[in-house]
Amino acid sequence: MEALEQLASPRRLDELAAHLGVSGHAEQNALERRLLAMTRDGQLIQTRAECFGLASRMDLIAGRVLSHRDGFAFVRPDKGGDDIYLAEREARRTLHGDKVLVRVGGFDQRGRPYGNLVEVLERANSVIVGRYFHDRGIGVVVPDNKHINQDVLIPEGASSGARDGQIVVATIEQQPDQRSQPIGRVSEVLGEHMAPGMEIEIAIRSYGLPSEWPQAVLDQAATIPSEVRAAEHAERRDLRDLPLITIDGADARDFDDAVHARRTAKGFVLYVAIADVSHYVQPGSALDSEALLRGTSVYFPDRVIPMLPEKLSNGICSLNPGVERLAMVCELNLEENGEVRRAQFYPAVFRSHARLVYENVEDWYRGSRAQPLADDPQVSASVVCLYELYEVLRQRREERGALDIDTIEPRFIYGANGKIERVEARSRCDAHKLIEECMIAANVAAAKYLLKRKQPGMYRVHEPPAGEKIEALGQFLRELGLHFTMATDPEPGDFAAILAAARTRIDKRLIDTVVLRSLKLAVYSAENNGHFGLALEAYTHFTSPIRRYPDLMVHRAIKAALLDDAIAEDANLRMAEIASQCSMTERRADEATRDAVSWLKCEFMQDKVGERFSGIVSGVAEFGVFVELDQIFVEGLVHVTELPGDYYQYDAGRHALRGRASGREFSIGQEVAVLVTRVNLDERKIDFKLADQAHPEPRRARRKRR
Repeated sequence: MEALEQLASPRRLDELAAHLGVSGHAEQNALERRLLAMTRDGQLIQTRAECFGLASRMDLIAGRVLSHRDGFAFVRPDKGGDDIYLAEREARRTLHGDKVLVRVGGFDQRGRPYGNLVEVLERANSVIVGRYFHDRGIGVVVPDNKHINQDVLIPEGASSGARDGQIVVATIEQQPDQRSQPIGRVSEVLGEHMAPGMEIEIAIRSYGLPSEWPQAVLDQAATIPSEVRAAEHAERRDLRDLPLITIDGADARDFDDAVHARRTAKGFVLYVAIADVSHYVQPGSALDSEALLRGTSVYFPDRVIPMLPEKLSNGICSLNPGVERLAMVCELNLEENGEVRRAQFYPAVFRSHARLVYENVEDWYRGSRAQPLADDPQVSASVVCLYELYEVLRQRREERGALDIDTIEPRFIYGANGKIERVEARSRCDAHKLIEECMIAANVAAAKYLLKRKQPGMYRVHEPPAGEKIEALGQFLRELGLHFTMATDPEPGDFAAILAAARTRIDKRLIDTVVLRSLKLAVYSAENNGHFGLALEAYTHFTSPIRRYPDLMVHRAIKAALLDDAIAEDANLRMAEIASQCSMTERRADEATRDAVSWLKCEFMQDKVGERFSGIVSGVAEFGVFVELDQIFVEGLVHVTELPGDYYQYDAGRHALRGRASGREFSIGQEVAVLVTRVNLDERKIDFKLADQAHPEPRRARRKRR
């Protein structure tokens, strides 16, 4: 790129080679491969005269396509900045996720850029999952992913025997262009639309989740022993007599963390033992490559796609009770106020003394469970000490201003026929929070350990909210009578104070939701930029290497620091690439599970059309009001045309719809009663209407009219 800047114009391969002093057939081939790779990345563009030039000099911007179901799209620039609008005539040559080069053609009345598509650099979709339909000799696959806004044409003879309405996988053989939508063939028939488990099969393929183990991975896993061998005790501390325990959910199958706490003369000592996955998964191995590709285990309501084969995840790496296991241990000596006085990391061999369940531990500690937790009285003593330590750590968390927003996760209860009988909320008790605080303490210690030793590592980074989000939040709070001064660079404690002030208010749900939406997403990074939400200067993920690849990388980094291994020159660059991959796989897993959960909720509601439910307004948009039903945690939409007769105006600052004539207002947190009017499984949509159009107006609206 520096050479092209100096040459000041696009140049042929041979001209660039001469300028750079590259000679020899092999070297020129390597240069050509690099130039083509840079072209795919959007840094360069290859002209029709086969010259390479700087895309930035040609006013071209590389980015990813974000398609809209109405046909238009936006391009999100790789280097940041405003999204660029693509009209339908430009967007029809692309599909969601494609990497493209665009040229800004102008700006609309609000100063937003719109562009022209110059070139498609990389196609993001080679297969599409959807429903196959055949009518009058024409076959099409309607994508399940609503971001894919073009149907795939299936020529005669390319349907692989798929029947009308079945769920299929289509392989795209001709990508869309200016004249034609995508053309493909049915490569796999998944089955009938409503078959049990279909939602997960769709999610796996729609989001490209690796779900089959390559033979090389299975072969390598088969060579790993099922038990810890005596020879593996060498160079490890023997903690087999220490009463470490696991506390997990009743349905957990893999256990990657065990804890123990006891009182000391100066405070507490906390042991956090984490499965030593890095002992079995070596860098560059088939197991390692597949784990990086997956990035994380994906937890669907009734199935898990693990990051590691079962031989490891549920076997030798799972901290099952009563068996020897290898671990990386974080040993923390804490003052009475919870401040860490000393942190140590070391490999160990240990034996879990009990496998406990959150709810049982909580009931026992609160006195509503008579039977002992375990045969070993040391286990009970450790649990009591863990609760004492939790109170101390919780107090420190509040003092530093960490945010604490509880979100509701659904739990599906299935009947004997495989159908969903009911939907419950996953409850969180202090036993959950106790383990969470222990894990946070170990993660903080791991981050500080790597920073102190200047060891390249991977950090969990949560950036402060953007300025426009802060301004919008401040305006919203003032509308509610909460006068918080929101600085341009707020501290986490400022947000924690807002949440604390909302605890006793009837609109707590509204305030929690708006605060949460003002925050950025946490990501993985090779650079430590702190964690805003937890109010920490340094944070990483160390405690779940069975199910998260970043944790495995942190274990390796800590081991390298313990051994004073030399740091490779490209370690930071490699770490940055892996961090980006892990952030992507985390988002992919979240989107896939969210999609499957939405399917299951719609399936559960299909036979409830016409029934009445009470609920709470969970979201407001220009086109209507989202309502979450009480007890079953299913969300649907009351379209603005279904609201009581009036013209409704959307107030973005207050997250409300307000009737122009009546003054009636709908906002997040408001209680309503609704009737289920329609369930569309394909679109994952549930429609409601208000059950009683004549019920009294909210007091807030009446008060404003007075």
